[in-house]
Amino acid sequence: MSKPTVVLLHGVGLDHTMWEPTAELLADRFTVLTPDLPGHGTRPPVRDGVTLSDLADGVVAGIPAGSHLVGFSLGALVAQHVALRHPESVATLTSVSSVCDRTAEERASVLGRLRTAEADFMASAAASLKRWYDGTDVHPDQVARTEATLLSNDVGSFLNCYRVFATADAQLAPDLAAIAVRALAVTGENDPGSTPEMTHRLAAALPDCRAEIIPRARHMLPVERPEAFVNCLTTFIGECAHV
Repeated sequence: MSKPTVVLLHGVGLDHTMWEPTAELLADRFTVLTPDLPGHGTRPPVRDGVTLSDLADGVVAGIPAGSHLVGFSLGALVAQHVALRHPESVATLTSVSSVCDRTAEERASVLGRLRTAEADFMASAAASLKRWYDGTDVHPDQVARTEATLLSNDVGSFLNCYRVFATADAQLAPDLAAIAVRALAVTGENDPGSTPEMTHRLAAALPDCRAEIIPRARHMLPVERPEAFVNCLTTFIGECAHV
């Protein structure tokens, strides 16, 4: 009997390698696919004016029908778009460390980070690592790997994708109620950007979604607390399978 498929979509400035701790824990029960988003990893840079729809179109062909679709940060917005436009591809939807319908204050904060990246990409990368990992027990080697991935980006392509991350939640918000698949929204208790409040906001906006908050975790939940994240994810998928 074939294993069910889990598709994992990474965040902005990252690539498929962020999922290695998660994929290792899932591999005995699932076929795990970890595509790179357009403009990331092995993919060529994206053009100016790239949209959320473009990013979703760049991965949807690699998502088998009936997959358990999991997106992290920007990848969560991409996954939500896929669930809206290609529901046949999605058995369940899991949004990890996702933003949702930012308030004016939250939008000003992310646009400020975008301006920092436009002015000084290296400073932006350093600030991201601090925001993601300070106060955690993630091994320095793993932090260094994340840093290397960030710094390997084509800067223009990164900025184009970051603009999508900073703005696309507003475009998605009016349509979230049309996502019919069962859904999970999960984030870390101490995530300063994709906050628990946003996760509860997303769960309330989706018709069939529950929120889970992982104690003491920050933004890079699948890297920082892979066991807790996988337990949460597989429990959710298992419950859906037995409905």
